Amino acid sequence: QCKWTSLKNANITCLDYSMDILEQAERRFNGYAHIKCIQGDVGNLQMDDESFDIVLSMNGFHAFPDKKKAFQETWRVLKSGGTFIACFYVKGKSKITDWLVKNVLAKKGWFSPPFQTEEELRAILQTLYFQFQFLITCSCVFIPLYI
Repeated sequence: QCKWTSLKNANITCLDYSMDILEQAERRFNGYAHIKCIQGDVGNLQMDDESFDIVLSMNGFHAFPDKKKAFQETWRVLKSGGTFIACFYVKGKSKITDWLVKNVLAKKGWFSPPFQTEEELRAILQTLYFQFQFLITCSCVFIPLYI
């Protein structure tokens, strides 16, 4: 049983573009009324402004085709004072990972360029969030952000 199923007082929305992934999630969360799974595009979220206290993106941003829209949309749906937590690939932190992304993952369509360096990512985040923290391990970044 995962952590999310025990958070009965939370309203949790799981979003994915892939119907296959959503079907797997729906089977896993079947019977938990506080968790709903919806199909959608992170670049065009069908949710009201300031709808969520927390937005969590695990291993998603490096796959999104329009990262600028994805950042704008996650910011738009996050409540003032909310938290955005993300984990994704950062270009230039590991030669091995950079090679793998360029020669395998991007070619298979699993990762979508452009990919940001740490400096480029900081610049993007500074335009949206008043406070943020970086934790970079190897070539992945973990970012808790606060509006």
